[in-house]
Amino acid sequence: MFKKEIPTLIVVFAVFLFSFGYGVFGTGEEREEEADKIKIVTTTTMLCDMVKNIAGDKAEVTGLMGSGVDPHLYQAGAGDVFTMENSDVVIYNGLHLEGKMGDIFENLSSMGKTVICASDGVETSHLIETSSGVYDPHIWFDVSIWKEAAEHVSKSLCDADPKNSIYYEENLRNYLGELDDLEIYIEDKLKELPEEKRILVTAHDAFGYFGKAYGFQVEGLQGISTDAQTGTKDISLMAKFISDNKIKAVFAENSLPKATINALCEAVQNKGFETKIGGQLYSDSLGDEENGGETYIKAVKSNVDTIVRELS
Repeated sequence: MFKKEIPTLIVVFAVFLFSFGYGVFGTGEEREEEADKIKIVTTTTMLCDMVKNIAGDKAEVTGLMGSGVDPHLYQAGAGDVFTMENSDVVIYNGLHLEGKMGDIFENLSSMGKTVICASDGVETSHLIETSSGVYDPHIWFDVSIWKEAAEHVSKSLCDADPKNSIYYEENLRNYLGELDDLEIYIEDKLKELPEEKRILVTAHDAFGYFGKAYGFQVEGLQGISTDAQTGTKDISLMAKFISDNKIKAVFAENSLPKATINALCEAVQNKGFETKIGGQLYSDSLGDEENGGETYIKAVKSNVDTIVRELS
C-alpha cells in the first residue's frame, strides 16, 4: 500500500511545483513582457501621475518624491541616483523646481541617459517671468500649460521607445480629453465665486499660473521657492493686506509646514480682523489615496472646491 502511494505523492508534488513556479515567475510570455517594459523615473508626484497616464502598461514608472514632499528642497540620496542611473528615461519638471538636482540631470545626460525636461515643451510666452530669464516653475497650476508639457513628454517617450509610439499617442489623446473636461469643471465651479472675492493667500507663491489663468490675485508668504525664509516683516505686511481687504480665509499647503500660516492668522487677529485657515491646498505635491488627491485631476478639483467654498 505504501509503495502505491509514492507515485501519487510525486504527481501531487510536481503539480505543486508547477503551480508555484507559474505563480511566482509567470509564463515565459509574461516575463518577456515585463523585461520589455522601459524603466522611467520621474521627480514630482504630478509628473509621475502624468507619465503613468501616457505610458500605461508599456513602462515601469517610479516616482522619486512621495506625497507631501517639497521638490524645492528635495535632495537626491545615493539610492535615488542609483535608481535614475539604472532607468531608461528620467523625466523632471525643470525651471529650477528641483533646484538641488540640476547637476544630477546634467551628469545623467552626459552619460547618454534619456533625460526629459517637461517644461521644455511649454511656449516661453506662456511662462511667468519672475526676473530676467527666470521663470515660475509651477506650470501644473494652469491646465492648458500642463497639456503642453504632456504633449512634449509623450513625443519624447515616442522617440525613446518608438515601437510603442502609437500606444503612447493614443494614451495622450485620452489624457488630453480628460484635461479638457477638467478645464470645463474649473470654469463652471469658479462661476460660483464673485470676482471681488478672488484673492488667494497661500503659504508660498506657487499659484501664479492659477491666478493668471482663472482671474485671481495671488499672494504668497514665501517667494516662488520655499528655499526663501519668511520674516516677521513679511508676516506683518501680509496681515495688514488681509485685514485691509477683509479676506476671510488663507490657505495652508500640503507640502509645507503650517507654522507660518498659523503665525499669519495670529498677526491678522492682532490687527483687529479675524481670518481662518480655509483648508489645505495641494501645491508642490499631490495627495494620497486616503485624502483623495492622489491624481493630478483629483488634486486640482479638490483645490478649486476648497477655494470656492472657503472664499464664498
